[in-house]
Amino acid sequence: MTSAPAPDTLRAPLVVEFPFTRSLGPVQSAFLTGLRERTVLGVRTEGGRVLVPPVEYDPETAAELRELVEVGVTGTVTTWAWNPEPRRGQPLTTPFAWVLVRLDGADTALLHALDAPGPEAVRTGMRVRVRWAAERSGAITDIACFEPSGSSDDGTPARDHDGTFADPVTGIVAAARLDYTYSPGRAQTRYLQALAENRTVGERCPSCAKVYVPPRGACPTCGVATTEQVEVGPRGTVTTFCIVNIKAKNLDIEVPYVYAHIALDGAGLALHGRIGGIPYDQVRMGLRVEPVWSEDGRYPDHYRPCGEPDADYDTYKELL
Repeated sequence: MTSAPAPDTLRAPLVVEFPFTRSLGPVQSAFLTGLRERTVLGVRTEGGRVLVPPVEYDPETAAELRELVEVGVTGTVTTWAWNPEPRRGQPLTTPFAWVLVRLDGADTALLHALDAPGPEAVRTGMRVRVRWAAERSGAITDIACFEPSGSSDDGTPARDHDGTFADPVTGIVAAARLDYTYSPGRAQTRYLQALAENRTVGERCPSCAKVYVPPRGACPTCGVATTEQVEVGPRGTVTTFCIVNIKAKNLDIEVPYVYAHIALDGAGLALHGRIGGIPYDQVRMGLRVEPVWSEDGRYPDHYRPCGEPDADYDTYKELL
């Protein structure tokens, strides 16, 4: 065990991305299908207000809403904010204004982008109109953006609409993505640097003496900082496990396979890892395993049986 000097903290760009799939009820289905057909629909509440975008339940009374109405494609900016640096996936690639637009016939405002040459060209109360996308599929992006309009608000009321369209949109897939810079901190920087040397290290709590792997920089039980570095493993014991039967996208591992909690020798906390080198139905609690390092040697690719007898339950029951 050692108390190493503080390393330079690591930093790296990280992207979390996944497709979010949801089905649509009758109101949202009609709204998105209407956009595909260049029609903007809202919903009328029991109190007579027209909500755009439409919702399925009255935000004031919680009553179910089904009375669809068509509103205009022109409207009035109620508030706005200038976006000087558009990001990936935003409606426009050049600077634009985020605007809330109350479409003619609606009582609430719709958030979207306004194509304008600069912030001096945008003002609350200005009249705008929908610019439709050239190709539409039944999504909010069927409205490419808003653009300035010289029209006036003539007070045209919302018109009843049955919400019926050919080939209605019944579900959507939205790509959720988060780009950020991740810094693992002092404790995990040491942990990652040790992995690059084919070693696994944790940190011991000065109060309860538990060794946490991966280290967290502080003991979650005692709430005190941890600085004493302790090398653990490399062998360990399977405490619990699960069999994975669904193949993950972009993960070149055939199913079924086993993911397990592994208590490395000398550690006071089990970490997780994949079990290989053994049929999935032969993995068991108490199985003794050792790491198999990745081709670049930077981390354990998986753990395999090391040939030792299974560990007695009493030796790892506190780590379940």
